[in-house]
Amino acid sequence: MSKTPFEESHNPDDELLAEYHFDYKNAKLNRFADRGEKQLLKVVVLDEDVAQVFTTAESVNKALRALIKSRPQATNSDIA
Repeated sequence: MSKTPFEESHNPDDELLAEYHFDYKNAKLNRFADRGEKQLLKVVVLDEDVAQVFTTAESVNKALRALIKSRPQATNSDIA
């Protein structure tokens, strides 16, 4: 039996296989993939004294939302 060109050049120490079979039944959605939703995500660096008080993103967002609600007629242009 003759060897195929792949078998002749295949290195047994090589970790890559010539072909992979993917089982789509076990596939999961990519949580980083764009799903068509427009989500605005911004990263803001807090000063050290503020970061000691607001230790989680949830606490920062809760405080900022309360501040926004307390402002009279707060609009996006007012906030920026």
